[in-house]
Amino acid sequence: MSTVYADTRTRVPWPWLLIAVIASAAVVIPVLAGEQVADFAAALRPPGAEHLLGTDHSGYDLLVRCAEGLRISLAIAAACALAATVLGLLIGIVSALAGGWVDALVMRAVDGFNALPHLVVGIVIAAMWRGAPLAIIASIALTHWPAVARVVRAELLSVTEAGWVQTSRLAGASRWFVARRHMLPAVTGQALVAMIMLLPHAIWHESTLSFLGVGLSPDRASLGTLLGEARGDVLTGAWWTLAAPAAALIVTALAFALGGSALRRRSAPPTGQVW
Repeated sequence: MSTVYADTRTRVPWPWLLIAVIASAAVVIPVLAGEQVADFAAALRPPGAEHLLGTDHSGYDLLVRCAEGLRISLAIAAACALAATVLGLLIGIVSALAGGWVDALVMRAVDGFNALPHLVVGIVIAAMWRGAPLAIIASIALTHWPAVARVVRAELLSVTEAGWVQTSRLAGASRWFVARRHMLPAVTGQALVAMIMLLPHAIWHESTLSFLGVGLSPDRASLGTLLGEARGDVLTGAWWTLAAPAAALIVTALAFALGGSALRRRSAPPTGQVW
């Protein structure tokens, strides 16, 4: 009897389809709507046929505003995740390849960064350059790289003991050749997974900083600034001004978290079920 393995890794996970829809909406909706003009006569209208998600206190369509805010939040989160991943990748590689006291020193530094309260450090950095996107990116990247460094270091240490690496070294290959041809490709997949997993964290942190007033300025419609502006509107009964950006934030962060988990499962060694 032949053995057939069922491998479902060729299917596109549904969280990635949801991510594609969210990203497309963030780009397409503002383009189709064009530039919005404040219309105070249409302020705080509830959801209806004319405005699917209602309007805010300036008369802007909340669907368009949420799409614009989502686009900015996704761009900042992607920059944060990329910066944290690159920094963690470099530090993890240096720590694993150097070994000895350098590795021990780097790991103690990682432990020190992990002990810092991320949100408090982010607030301090963002408050020093309030409203600057680079400050927000730096505040998130500088507090989230240790997780990537640990994953990369652990993967490199396991690859170092692999048979093909030992064979390459016995054949006279240099440390640079081994790192470039064997070790770096081995950690690329893990670094990509770590970057995807960092995206929901970056979205939450950016939204929190903007909501607290130390992130983006209110004239830039991120999900955090929309949530901050909705605090006063909710007191007047306009619940939709808070519900719309909050729903966009929760769905987006959840979609990327599930997408990262699906990618991590796909990057694992293939397993199958015998039929």
